[in-house]
Amino acid sequence: MNVVRLGIIGVGGMGSGHARNMPRVPEAELTAVCDIAPEALQAATEAYNVPGFTTHTELLDSGLVDAVIIATPHYFHPPIAVDAMERGIHVISEKPMAVQVSEAEKMIKTAEKTGVVFSVMFQERTRPVHQAAKKLVEEGRLGPLYRAQLVDAHFRSQAYYNSAGWRATWKGEGGGVLLNQAPHGMDLFTWLAGMPSKVIAQVNTRQHIIEVEDEASALLEYENGAIGYMLESVNESPTGLRIELCGEKGKLVLDHRGLHFWEVVPGVRATSDGTDQMWGHPEVNEVEVPLEERETGHAVIVRNVARAILYGEALISPGPEAIYSLELANAILLSGHTGQPVTLPVDRAAYDAFIEEKKASSRDKDVEDQRITDPNHVV
Repeated sequence: MNVVRLGIIGVGGMGSGHARNMPRVPEAELTAVCDIAPEALQAATEAYNVPGFTTHTELLDSGLVDAVIIATPHYFHPPIAVDAMERGIHVISEKPMAVQVSEAEKMIKTAEKTGVVFSVMFQERTRPVHQAAKKLVEEGRLGPLYRAQLVDAHFRSQAYYNSAGWRATWKGEGGGVLLNQAPHGMDLFTWLAGMPSKVIAQVNTRQHIIEVEDEASALLEYENGAIGYMLESVNESPTGLRIELCGEKGKLVLDHRGLHFWEVVPGVRATSDGTDQMWGHPEVNEVEVPLEERETGHAVIVRNVARAILYGEALISPGPEAIYSLELANAILLSGHTGQPVTLPVDRAAYDAFIEEKKASSRDKDVEDQRITDPNHVV
């Protein structure tokens, strides 16, 4: 195999964006598309000159693909992924990989059983500042974690939520900001800070006429006693991401200005325990962090998966890591709706029962679906 034959399942806004990106991936070729909407399917087959299928099983059984990108609404990611994996077909899932961690685990276990390559579209990991932050953490430059903070501010209009029947409903999306806009920020946060052991959360529907949350906040507790805070919202402008990690030996800040890192010498606790000076404090030095020039964006994840299939290249965003942000989202939703602390890992049965109860109360929306790719996320 010299080129990976790739199919796209779901050619709405995001799926169409992936199709347009394919010329940027010399190791892969778009060979088939699938969508349940006849108009969308016809438009895609004509635009990209490839065969089209109305069901994912027809595409998977066509013999035309070695791998697929799943860009359907969230609930369909796990069953389609499992069907593909059981046929020996490699999988890239759009985020979130699933609505429920129990379903995400099925995807991971099936990938392990079948030996296929499984990745999730967390393209923010490819950015040089995020790769540099990860390197600092892996090198132990922060020391033991003391505090972690995530503020991830987005904006969405009511028109956005009115653009599709599945959006912002329990039975169509399984959550609001935590399942749709938050996964990238929460993936970076858990990738860098690790997973908390307990969550106390609030969820609100503050500014939109929707079933699900447009704002979520949580206090976090980590196994080593570190504390954390996070906020996810679609009610702010200007928008932006800020991550702070404070440890014994250093402090890391990621925001719209880039990456900043300070070394603390000899350390926070080391200074506190070791100085005989009433007003003594550690030496703090800001360190310039070198950034590696590299390609970024969705196409890089696709190329990485193709190269993993062809040459065994290590995955940037492997499926088993992608579950962490979903685990945290599930914990926040469960805590926010029950008013009780939730320990991690989340009780799978309890969360599945919670989602089923929410889906049972979910109502259909009488809107005309609009399939328009987000212009900020097409590369």
